[in-house]
Amino acid sequence: MAIIVWLIIGLIAGALARLLVPGRDPMGVLGTLVLGLVGSLVGGFLGNLLFEGQLDITAAGLIGSVIGAIIALLVYRSMRGRTV
Repeated sequence: MAIIVWLIIGLIAGALARLLVPGRDPMGVLGTLVLGLVGSLVGGFLGNLLFEGQLDITAAGLIGSVIGAIIALLVYRSMRGRTV
């Protein structure tokens, strides 16, 4: 059951990140889901680092997941732009 919740939160976080960051991204539902899941891990890592001082990688809440997904999306765009 926890995996389904992770997938739903990841999809919501990825979709919100794509809506909040202007520009076009040619990724489908699976790409958006992966973006949200990566964002959740990035958000959890940054949350632990900033608030607890630990370098653990954990799942973040929805807000942390969206912030992490925005960071992951910006990194993805900058990497994609350099390889062209």
